[in-house]
Amino acid sequence: MPRPVTLFTGQWADMPLEELAPLVKRMGYDGVELACWGDHFEVDKALSTKSYVQEKWDLLRAHGLSCQAVSSHLVGQAVCDLIDDRHRSILPPDVWGDGKPEGVRRRAAKKMIATAKAARKFFDARPGAAERGGFPAVVNGFTGSSIWHSLYAFPPTSQDYWEKGFQDFASRWGPILEEFDACGVNFGLEVHPTEIAFDTASAQRAVDAVKGHRRFGFNYDPSHLGYQGVDYVRFIRAFGKRIYHVHMKDVWWGHGDGSAGVFGGHTSFGDPRRHWDFRSLGHGDIKFEEIIVALNDVGYRGPLSVEWEDIRMDRVHGATEAAAFVRKVDFPPSALAFDAAFDKKNQ
Repeated sequence: MPRPVTLFTGQWADMPLEELAPLVKRMGYDGVELACWGDHFEVDKALSTKSYVQEKWDLLRAHGLSCQAVSSHLVGQAVCDLIDDRHRSILPPDVWGDGKPEGVRRRAAKKMIATAKAARKFFDARPGAAERGGFPAVVNGFTGSSIWHSLYAFPPTSQDYWEKGFQDFASRWGPILEEFDACGVNFGLEVHPTEIAFDTASAQRAVDAVKGHRRFGFNYDPSHLGYQGVDYVRFIRAFGKRIYHVHMKDVWWGHGDGSAGVFGGHTSFGDPRRHWDFRSLGHGDIKFEEIIVALNDVGYRGPLSVEWEDIRMDRVHGATEAAAFVRKVDFPPSALAFDAAFDKKNQ
């Protein structure tokens, strides 16, 4: 069976899910990856209102859609970050509170634990869950980082300094991961600049920091690796069994005018001077066939979730095109060696 093609709703949170769901179906998707902002998946309501999760499934089913993951990038970002005024615009009021950094971080951690519980409740209510003995539950998101600001090693930055950042991550996320484990939910970190893990080397260091916790893995997204010069196919092979979810997202690099580099030059997305920009699927430089081969090799059979971002293109046009692109590029692994028919016993 082909992998489900889903749409991450994070970039569509300006639309109520009731309006977005029929559009998602018209654009050609099998389901959604629900963002925990807007009204798409409200953690507190999922836990406090008895009918909430069933009503979500009823809405999705009415439009022929399913869901295999929820995502809490915005709250997760605040768990380890050095908090500033930018966070206020992305956090729920009960997490922001009075804005004092340590309080924000602690409330964000509690909200992530609540998200695991809400996700478990939601996926336990998925149609067919009882008959199948339950469905896997995945929460994707960010972790934040207390050491991202020290990316460039000046003033001179020691490994001890960076190690304190990884230990801060472990001390804050360790208890969260234990609660995820108690709920039977996996956490998929989207490896990404500004997170504790932003390339393959730092991803391995993050895994080591939490002592290989079985609930800590990755929401694989090649777009955040390619423009950095990271081998995004090798990442799949390095972490195969920890890839809990996949984002299909494209990016191009080396298309600017040479005046802004990988760090962006404090330019906005879409500025023609930029070295890199996110592109609609098939319009960038990511080699998706190599990704599908690697995903087949490591046995990933989960959804391929389009995270649509392209400031140069209408989003409905782009997301419709992207759904068709994913179906074209995806293919199942072979169940038979191509040369098996040469053997007389198979003839």
